[in-house]
Amino acid sequence: MQPTKLLYLENFTQLEAPAQVLDITEENGKTVVILDQTVFYPQGGGQPFDTGIITGKNGTFIVEEVRFVDGMVKHIGIISDGNFQTEEKVHCSVEQRTRTINSRIHSAGHVVDMAVYALKLNWIPGKGYHFPDGPYVEYSGNIDAQNKESMQKDIERIANEFVQENRETKLVFMEKEKMHKVCHFVPDYLPENKPARVVMYGDFGIPCGGTHVSNLGEIGRITIRKIKIKGDVIRVSYSVAS
Repeated sequence: MQPTKLLYLENFTQLEAPAQVLDITEENGKTVVILDQTVFYPQGGGQPFDTGIITGKNGTFIVEEVRFVDGMVKHIGIISDGNFQTEEKVHCSVEQRTRTINSRIHSAGHVVDMAVYALKLNWIPGKGYHFPDGPYVEYSGNIDAQNKESMQKDIERIANEFVQENRETKLVFMEKEKMHKVCHFVPDYLPENKPARVVMYGDFGIPCGGTHVSNLGEIGRITIRKIKIKGDVIRVSYSVAS
């Protein structure tokens, strides 16, 4: 089966799109729909999946979960009425509220990284968790525990200065080998089965395949809730204004 075209990679503000049903199966008591293209973001990169609906001529599908497996996006959920058939033309609609908050939280995590870089802390970016129930970003590096409180305030202050600058978000597709020209850090674990993309906040680049705000001002105020140190792992927990 052909790989799913990932429309959200090219336009993360797009919430609706036509598509064609390629396959319908059952997994663990749920219906799985695979399309030729999708605007639904599948969970990954520390960001949760989109939800929404897919409507066809003779049925409506409630998208409860979205996963990326072997180049294909699995839309997982239930057919609330009617039915779907392979090769049928359908319409995808992403639930806007969920996409918006996920994009704001995800973008805020990268702005925290911008602040860390601006402070010249020499921390190496690691894991990011951009879920509403307690987002954080992790780094490997060193920090004096006595300076933790002042560092927390500095990161928060600079992060919000970047938000107030309202930098525009731009997307650039490029080979991984060239990303170091615009990114201060390029991880080794970038997926090989997706187009290589860099998200630019002004002149600050981040290799990322997630969804983002169009301008940093859309994030709202960022609060650094705490900094936790465990060995050489530094976890910076944050939140965005509701």
